[in-house]
Amino acid sequence: MARGSSHRLLLLLLRYLVVALGYHKAYGLSAPKDHQVVTAIEYQEVILACKNPKKTISSRLEWKKLGRSVSFVYYQQALQGDFKDRAEMIDFSIRIKNVTRGDAGKYRCEVSAPSEQGQNLEEDTVTLEVLVAPAVPSCEVPTSALSGTVVELRCQDKEGIPAPEYTWFKDGNRLLGNPKLGSQSSNSSYTMNTKSGTLQFNTVSKLDSGEYFCEAQNSVGYSRCSGKRMQVDDLNISGIIAAVVVVALVISVCGLGVCYAQRKGYFSKETSFHCHGFRYTVIYIF
Repeated sequence: MARGSSHRLLLLLLRYLVVALGYHKAYGLSAPKDHQVVTAIEYQEVILACKNPKKTISSRLEWKKLGRSVSFVYYQQALQGDFKDRAEMIDFSIRIKNVTRGDAGKYRCEVSAPSEQGQNLEEDTVTLEVLVAPAVPSCEVPTSALSGTVVELRCQDKEGIPAPEYTWFKDGNRLLGNPKLGSQSSNSSYTMNTKSGTLQFNTVSKLDSGEYFCEAQNSVGYSRCSGKRMQVDDLNISGIIAAVVVVALVISVCGLGVCYAQRKGYFSKETSFHCHGFRYTVIYIF
């Protein structure tokens, strides 16, 4: 009994499948093909291929760029927008001669042609990824620092696609990501973050004085900023002590002068009076 029910259920499912396929064929729809991902370097050329197996005289082709709003790239047998001047058609494919980062996105080609069952439609989707070399990074290097303090150098690029990694140089020599592996480990203690572009000295010393620059690099290319000098000086303890002593002497001399003047009677007379609820005191100096 259970086996007969299973057979009936299987036949019912097959019947629904046949109906669905008949509906699919009658309206000329086609299953989506494998999604394509095309990578190009900015300002070079790229081909967006529409992999349609058949081309007939009656075939109609449209290319659209998808996104928040759909825009036509190829419509009514003509390229649209700025693609008119920097692209050309090769059969059903588009050759962009000077690709820009603004061209990145998802594209869809639609090929329709009449058939016995109606209008047959085939689609293909292409995602265009545009790689961009880093621009000259902005580098922040302090001109001066005190020995023993924490100092951070910053490097940043906002143009590179994919996001670049950063390397710092001192006096033309590349700094290692791990200073303990290099000869400079005895001279400095620093931490380099190749992702964020920061170079932090935990306790900077005079030996860290020099010219620093940063390099940003990704799979497309690299760029570096101009060198900037950082001067590290020791804290002048003797100068601070001397300044404190001088200030103390000045205060002492002023105090002795006031005491001497009071003893001599220069502050001999004091008068107080009231005005509008306030008490005022006047000291006469002779």
